[in-house]
Amino acid sequence: MPGKEKIVYQCQACGYSSPKWLGRCPDCGQWNTMAEERLITPRRALGVTSSLGQARPEPLSSITSTAGKRISTKIEELDRVLGGGIMPGSVVLVGGDPGIGKSTLLLQALFSFDGTGSKNAGTENGGALYVSAEESPEQIKSRAERLGLETARANKAAQLMILSEISLEAILAAAEKLAPPALVIDSIQTIYTEELPGAPGSVGQVRDCAAKLMHFAKRSGTPVFIVGHVTKEGAIAGPRVLEHIVDTVLYFEGQRSHSFRILRTVKNRFGSTNEIGVFEMSDSGLREVANPSEIFLAERPLDAAGSVVAASMEGTRPLLVEIQALVSPTSFGVARRSALGVDSQRANLILAVLEKISGVHLAGLDVFLNVVGGLKIEETAVDLAVAAAAISSLREKKIPPDLFIFGEVGLSGEVRAVNNAELRIREAAKIGLRQAIIPKANLEKIKSERNGGLRITGVGNLNEAIEALFSSS
Repeated sequence: MPGKEKIVYQCQACGYSSPKWLGRCPDCGQWNTMAEERLITPRRALGVTSSLGQARPEPLSSITSTAGKRISTKIEELDRVLGGGIMPGSVVLVGGDPGIGKSTLLLQALFSFDGTGSKNAGTENGGALYVSAEESPEQIKSRAERLGLETARANKAAQLMILSEISLEAILAAAEKLAPPALVIDSIQTIYTEELPGAPGSVGQVRDCAAKLMHFAKRSGTPVFIVGHVTKEGAIAGPRVLEHIVDTVLYFEGQRSHSFRILRTVKNRFGSTNEIGVFEMSDSGLREVANPSEIFLAERPLDAAGSVVAASMEGTRPLLVEIQALVSPTSFGVARRSALGVDSQRANLILAVLEKISGVHLAGLDVFLNVVGGLKIEETAVDLAVAAAAISSLREKKIPPDLFIFGEVGLSGEVRAVNNAELRIREAAKIGLRQAIIPKANLEKIKSERNGGLRITGVGNLNEAIEALFSSS
C-alpha cells in the first residue's frame, strides 16, 4: 500500500530537518547546506503484527566473546590502526581528500587479504568483493596492473571479485550469493537504495544505505569497508549519523607535496583511537614505512638554528619528528603567528609563557612553526620542543643535532612529565641520538640501565631548559 509523501529540507552537514528551506542551518551554522528530501511514511495495514521485539534478553555470562578473532589484512600498518586486524562483522569508514590513496589502499589490502580466520573464507564463489560505483572494472584492472598487484592465484577463493553497481539492493544480493570474506563499497555517496526517493549522496540515501550495510555486516559476519567523500573542511560528507553507525572511522591524511600518508583512527569500537599507520606513495602504490622516525629525520639540516627533534607518541608508537621555527622582524604593524602541524592556539600559549616567565621578547617579531613531513602532532609533549626551536631561531644558536626534547609546558613555566618516556628514549637511541632534555619528574622514574646510554638532563621549568640548551653556547 503506498505511503504518504512529505517534503522536508535536511542539512547536508549535520542532518538537521526543517519544513522549509533555510539559507543557514540553525543547528551547525553552515550556509547553503539545506537540501530537499522526499520522505515517504508507509501506511501500516490493520492486523499486521510488528517484527519488533523478537529479540530476548540474555545473561552477559552466556554471550560468546569475539576477542581474539581478528582477521589480518597482511598489511601491518593497516592492522595497527584497526587494533590488530579486522573484526568479523565490523563496518569501517575510510575518509580522505580526493586522490589521497583510499581506493589504492583498499585494493592492495584485498589483494593481500585471503580471509584466513573468516567464516566465509574458502567459499567456492570467490574471494573478497570490491564494489565500485565510480569506476568501471576495466579501470580497476588497469590500476591493479599499474600497481603490480597479483591478478591470478592458484586458489580461486582468494581471487578478488569486482562489481560495478550503484544499486544497494543489487549489491547486497550479490554479496549474499558470493558470501565474500570482505566487502568494499567505493563509495557510499554514489550508491542508492530503491526504497527511498532522492539522488545518491543525499542525506537520506547515505543514512539508509549505511544502515543497511551495517545490518548486512552484523547478520552475515562479513567485514565491510566503506569509502566516504570529504567536504572542503575535511569532514566526511553526509549526515553526522554516518560516523555513529559504523564501528571504525579512519582518516587518510597527507599533502600532495609530500609522499607520506598518515592513516589515523578517530573512532574504533574494537581498539585504540590513538593509533596511526604511515605509508609512502610510490609508483607501485602505497608502501609501508616500518621506521617513520628515521624517514622523517633523514633530510634534517644539522647546522641550522631553529631546528629541534621532538619525541612524540602516536598511540603505542614513538615518533621522532623535526620541529622548525623561524623568528624574524615583522614587516607589518602586527606580528604574525603561524603554526603548521601543531595546534596554533597551543603554540601561542607557549610563546606567551616564554615572554612572561622567561623574559624572551617576541613583540614585533613574526613566529612561524612547522612540523616537517606534513605531520599533525596533537599531544602536549612537544611543548618544550616548540619553545626550544623558537628560542634557537631568535638567538641564532644551533641545537646539537644528536639531541631530542620532550615535555609539557604549564602556564607558570613548569615542565610537566609525560607518559611513555622510556619508549621515546629507546626510539631515539635506536636511530643514533645521544642527548636528551626531558622533564625532571620523568628522569626520576627512569632506571639508568634503561636510558639506552644517552646523556639525559632533567629540567623542572623553562628557565632550566633554556640554561641546559644554550649555556655552553
